[in-house]
Amino acid sequence: MYLDEPIGKDKDNNTISLIDVLENDEKNMDDEIDLRMKIKILYAKMKEVLKEREKTILELRFGLDGNKPKTQNQIAEMMGISRSYVSRIETKAINKLSKEFK
Repeated sequence: MYLDEPIGKDKDNNTISLIDVLENDEKNMDDEIDLRMKIKILYAKMKEVLKEREKTILELRFGLDGNKPKTQNQIAEMMGISRSYVSRIETKAINKLSKEFK
């Protein structure tokens, strides 16, 4: 079997070969590795430059803790603070991280 021999059809009825499948998997793997590296760098920076409350709010707000992202109102209720205070903390934390990545 050659890499460019047809092995089937895709959902659009186009002929695909083994090389097509391997190339797609390789691209997806590169993207996955790149994403994981960026996430690791983000977490390291968060740990390095943010106060615990700022880190917690960003984790909750954007689902970085593995859970569904929460609204500012939900976070405010959980933490016993106002929504506007959550917003200020969130903005401050994002600005700190932004400066680190420039």
